[in-house]
Amino acid sequence: MSLSALLSQGSWTTPPVSAVVVDDELRVTAAEGSDAWRHTSYGFVHDTEHALLEPLPAQGAVEVDLVLDYVEQFDQAGVFLRVSPEEWVKAGVEVSDGVAQVGAVVTHGVSDWSVAPVPEWVGRCVTVRASRSGDAVTVRARADEEPFRLVRVAHLDPGAVVTAGLFCAAPTRAGLTVRFTEYRRTAPDAALH
Repeated sequence: MSLSALLSQGSWTTPPVSAVVVDDELRVTAAEGSDAWRHTSYGFVHDTEHALLEPLPAQGAVEVDLVLDYVEQFDQAGVFLRVSPEEWVKAGVEVSDGVAQVGAVVTHGVSDWSVAPVPEWVGRCVTVRASRSGDAVTVRARADEEPFRLVRVAHLDPGAVVTAGLFCAAPTRAGLTVRFTEYRRTAPDAALH
């Protein structure tokens, strides 16, 4: 499915400030204060991320390509898988303490967060892949055509009805526009390793 098709057929969890296709890119501008998080450590619930979603089968994967040209604290973009407001996964690149970090937030009632620094990815095209198979979702990411690196393996009920797609959020500022360059649906990964 193309970005234009996803834009016309998908559904937003929270509509962004704007979402337009320019030069084959989907440019999404996030609202200040947008985020996805539940309780852990911070004590708050945020469910205002801008996720453009479509159904994802029990055996399937979604990939999103984006330009990593955002640099402000907690700017974030990547893939989002949603079962309900209390159960979801977001994965991608988020700026934390001045450094681009690849990571994931997995939420089953409460959120957890894992990250690893990838400052060498700044200014490059990043691909984030979420593969759903059995009782798991496997998240991988890469910059340009480098090999995928494993980001996270997380539990996801095999019977859950899941929607998935691209997302962005800007918890601390106005004016974040993310440039998504590709969106793909594929078969799930054949193996974990």
